[in-house]
Amino acid sequence: MHIGLGETLSILSAAAWAVGVILYRQLVRDLPPMTLGLLKNSLVLLMLLAVLPLVPMLHGGGLPTMSLPEAALALGSGLLGIALADTLYFTALARLGAGRMGVIGNSYSPLVILLSVLFLDERLGPWQLAGFVLVMAGVMVIARRPASRAANNGHLDLPLAPRPMLPAETAAAPTHISHLTAVLLGLASIALMAVAIVMIKPVLEAQPLGWVTLLRLIGAIAGLVVIAALRGQLRQLSPAGRRVNWKMLLAAAFIGQFLSMLLWLGGYKYTLASIAAILNETASIFIVLMAWLWLREPLGLRGALGVSLTLGGVVLMLAV
Repeated sequence: MHIGLGETLSILSAAAWAVGVILYRQLVRDLPPMTLGLLKNSLVLLMLLAVLPLVPMLHGGGLPTMSLPEAALALGSGLLGIALADTLYFTALARLGAGRMGVIGNSYSPLVILLSVLFLDERLGPWQLAGFVLVMAGVMVIARRPASRAANNGHLDLPLAPRPMLPAETAAAPTHISHLTAVLLGLASIALMAVAIVMIKPVLEAQPLGWVTLLRLIGAIAGLVVIAALRGQLRQLSPAGRRVNWKMLLAAAFIGQFLSMLLWLGGYKYTLASIAAILNETASIFIVLMAWLWLREPLGLRGALGVSLTLGGVVLMLAV
């Protein structure tokens, strides 16, 4: 069985994100998505600036030596894959609900694989393809929980995100867009995430992880401010007058975003983008298991089947 650094980081990223989902699930009740997005990205930026000089693996032994095109790609990846994609995702999520968006989110891995084949010349072997099928089957089983159960407990009905992202169930549902428009916006957000990670893959391979992550965060924060300004929602970015659980926010930002993002990008740096994308789908396993252990929610036959299928797929993915 082959478990390299990239594969290990991808699985650890999924686990860290799952912890973040549990924490963000509680925070999002008190803060609008854009406010929470700006706060968590700003905290992660401060964490990265504090840690970056101390960890040689992150800064590569000195100041960045990126070319202008590489820096532009990193900034653009944050703008597209975090700021713009999150905005479209939240809009669709508010209209469709987390359960349907969880299913739409399953298109992430196929899109990354397709883009990796077209632009990165990656190929999956037969065992990896079989593992991909099992992983996606397990995720679909978990995502398609009975509606009555999701409505009753309100916890597991979360978007099974392909990368670190905030759930936003409490955003006011926009009544001016149709169901079809919301579906298209949701698909567009997932497509932007896939494009953002594939476009930055060569830069990740050539440059230190910390500098790439830093530029992505700067692009994301700048993008959020611009989007809020264009929508006339700059005031919503401020937490003034809102109840903020800072301890929980710090924990969520550190585990669910800071660690998760570094591990996530590290996975893409050290293994094929298509492999990393599929292994990231194991977040669904960790979310279900943590909800079972942490929130005392029943696992059930459907959850156990989904976990088993996904674990089987991961074993096949790492078998060669």
